[in-house]
Amino acid sequence: MTNRDEALAEIAANILDLETLEARNSDGLDFHELAVWRIKAALEAAFAAGQGTK
Repeated sequence: MTNRDEALAEIAANILDLETLEARNSDGLDFHELAVWRIKAALEAAFAAGQGTK
């Protein structure tokens, strides 16, 4: 796993409360209802990670 993948997995787990980013071929496991502010926070964290800041 690369640093990028690890950062994305950490963001998914900590901000979006997702167990994994892997497809599990199940609608109940692969589709999630998320508030826009959580999506915004995840995008901001991903951007910061790409900039080398947190």
